[in-house]
Amino acid sequence: MNTFCKIIVTVLLFGCSGKTITAQSPVKKKIDKMLGADISFLPELESRGKKFYENGTQRDAIEILKDKGFNYIRLRIFNNPSADSGYSPHKGFCDLEHTKQMALRIKKAGLKFLLDFHYSDTWADPGKQFKPSAWKDLSFTELSQVLHDFTKDVLMSLKEQGTLPAMVQVGNEINHGMIWPDANIKNLDTLATFIKAGIAAVNEVDPSIIIMLHIACGGQNNESRFFIDNMLKRKVVFDIIGESYYPRWHGTTDSLKNNCTDLAGRYTQDVIVVEYSEKKQEVNDIAFSLPNGKGKGTCIWEPLSWGETFFEKDGKPNELLDIYPAVKKKYGIK
Repeated sequence: MNTFCKIIVTVLLFGCSGKTITAQSPVKKKIDKMLGADISFLPELESRGKKFYENGTQRDAIEILKDKGFNYIRLRIFNNPSADSGYSPHKGFCDLEHTKQMALRIKKAGLKFLLDFHYSDTWADPGKQFKPSAWKDLSFTELSQVLHDFTKDVLMSLKEQGTLPAMVQVGNEINHGMIWPDANIKNLDTLATFIKAGIAAVNEVDPSIIIMLHIACGGQNNESRFFIDNMLKRKVVFDIIGESYYPRWHGTTDSLKNNCTDLAGRYTQDVIVVEYSEKKQEVNDIAFSLPNGKGKGTCIWEPLSWGETFFEKDGKPNELLDIYPAVKKKYGIK
């Protein structure tokens, strides 16, 4: 194994907590602060005639967010959302073509984007990780290869139009595994193999792309550590830990702060709250204030249409959107 490709493995002892193995790329990637928004619903909203306004003037929602301080847009992508059992039957929202169109809009606005692979025809989260219909009869070896190839094909299509993402999630909220039943969390070796196949594809397209592992445990430190430790033990090499935080499932903001603070001190990777909706000010203050500059920010989930939205039903912005210019200034987001 040559020096360039060598994985640096460091073993750290944390008293009675046992061994934590941390694996990182030989060159640490530069990770800018993120003030992001997942607005994957935007093309679907627009197809229904939804419009957004600022100061009484209709504007592109992406441009409005940019003006309020946002510097990242997150997009989810499914394998075949047009399938009858898919996310968007016969319409295909959040497929490759819709993703390419949105990526062009993001680039035109001068923003970066984070691409979130669900590796499913429909929603993937801790309660479900349905295998894509086209992959249902594949063996372990074939699944590893097709996951790699799908990831690479998507990224090559984006590269060809000059819109590569700055960051990629290899799976969505995968602390209970992915592509069930094969890579259920009970099958840790299989899960790690699939994640590494996706990461390899990203690196083959552009090794400067930031790799995130996304877990849905914003307030659950033990479960977060269990997942991260087991992936690092299996030499999964990634750059940033992504946590979801929704109070109904993940507890108080104190739980979020305690978990993220521990992760920032325990691992070499940076930390981001990559999904949230409620408690906007508190979540941003926590995410940008982790020790040693390890907190890289936040990405709010679907603020155009879900949860505590930025816009009223008539498309006019509300006071929640006005939180963000101050967040940008306070934490020096560029």
